[in-house]
Amino acid sequence: MKPPNVLATRHYASRVAWLLFACCLLLFPSLSYAAGSLDLTLSIAGISSVVIFVLAYALVMSEELLHMRKSKPVLVAAGLIWAIVAWVYVQAGMPEEAETAFRETLLEYTELLLFLLVAMTYINALEERRVFDGLRSWLVRKGFSYRSLFWITGVMAFGISAIANNMTTAMLMCAVVLKVAEGDNKFISLCCVNVVVASNAGGAFSPFGDITTLMVWQAGQVPFGGFFVLLIPAVVNFLVPAVIMNFFIVNRQPAAVQENVWLKRGARRIIALFLLTVAISVLCHSVLHLPPAMGMMFGLGLLQFFGYYLRRSLPRSIERKRERYSRRGDWKKLEQLGSVVPFDIFSRIARSEWDTLLFFYGVVMCVGGLGFMGYLSLLSETLYGSWNPVWANVVLGLISAVVDNIPVMFAVLSMAPDMSEGNWLLITLTAGVGGSLLSMGSAAGVALMGQARGIYTFAVHLRWAPAILLGYAASIAAHLWINSALF
Repeated sequence: MKPPNVLATRHYASRVAWLLFACCLLLFPSLSYAAGSLDLTLSIAGISSVVIFVLAYALVMSEELLHMRKSKPVLVAAGLIWAIVAWVYVQAGMPEEAETAFRETLLEYTELLLFLLVAMTYINALEERRVFDGLRSWLVRKGFSYRSLFWITGVMAFGISAIANNMTTAMLMCAVVLKVAEGDNKFISLCCVNVVVASNAGGAFSPFGDITTLMVWQAGQVPFGGFFVLLIPAVVNFLVPAVIMNFFIVNRQPAAVQENVWLKRGARRIIALFLLTVAISVLCHSVLHLPPAMGMMFGLGLLQFFGYYLRRSLPRSIERKRERYSRRGDWKKLEQLGSVVPFDIFSRIARSEWDTLLFFYGVVMCVGGLGFMGYLSLLSETLYGSWNPVWANVVLGLISAVVDNIPVMFAVLSMAPDMSEGNWLLITLTAGVGGSLLSMGSAAGVALMGQARGIYTFAVHLRWAPAILLGYAASIAAHLWINSALF
């Protein structure tokens, strides 16, 4: 059986989207603060804002059909929603409250923007230094088939995301896949789906693997060592859809690479700087209790200093290499020296995926505006007030397919429901892996939509939603069975 065609996918996307929106959009949590003093959930202003957001998301989901960048509709929707919020509060004589809420939401986005910008800059710098060309050449020379590459990148994404940010991990693996399978869009899109699922699953069982696990750990709901009991459920979440997708891979070899790839000067040191930057970012958040963006910006400063060193020392480096290659008679490398250009950090920043960054702005501000209208309180009363915590946590995981898992987890921590450790681990698992159901459900998916533009899209990811949903259900069952003593 083949995956559904594009028309069927669009029809299925429409049905799934409207079902999720009907269940979830009226229950959107705010990013970092409680609702405003005015309850707008049943007002014309609130309902109009929800309709605006639904229409914007519908346009985003139609990106393949309309060929319109996904940032456009959410930017407009964010402006309209906050204009409605501000107008209502101005009429009520409380303009300062709406202004404060907007600034707090904007601060949340700014932290995300700076984190993403540095990660993209490092990826672009590694690409310019030919790191991914070299990795592609090595993988092809090793004779790995497409099926082997599918599993290698998936397992690496799962393992690395346990200690590094899942978004950064997904971007690294995507860069490798884009180079190794260049031109084979079907295989690239399949690998991207696998990498997103693996990255989100890998971060679910480690206290440092995802921001949501850090939030639960720092809130004192689960001890440091308690998260590791989620390892098997996380592996199940990754393996179930991966095994299904494995049968749809045309198992052939990548196109042969004829040339030997030489890394540009400083490539290995930039890799080391990138790893150091990620480590500093994690330590900033876990030890100093500062936003991870601070560590990333510090790492960007280190990269700028190293770029300055590369530019200043370039003439001496070229002269030494010219003498060495001349003595050896290596005319090919001598010829390559003539095309060497100085490393320019700002050209790497300029090549960042700005459509993705602006899309994040639109989504964060829309969700923040809807949350400020009072839907967080409605969510609390509906779920944990009358539902069994297990079902509430499962549904919140599904909601994280539409909303990023960070605001979902913040909403739960703000409600502070009386739950067992097993249930706190369950919401950690579901919020972490539930975002894999849709490409826009996690930062990793959104980042890859920009990195593999036109190849990995919302519709492409949605084709595999049934397989991912099966993995989601299987991971929950595994947790309920293996860790039953914790409930």
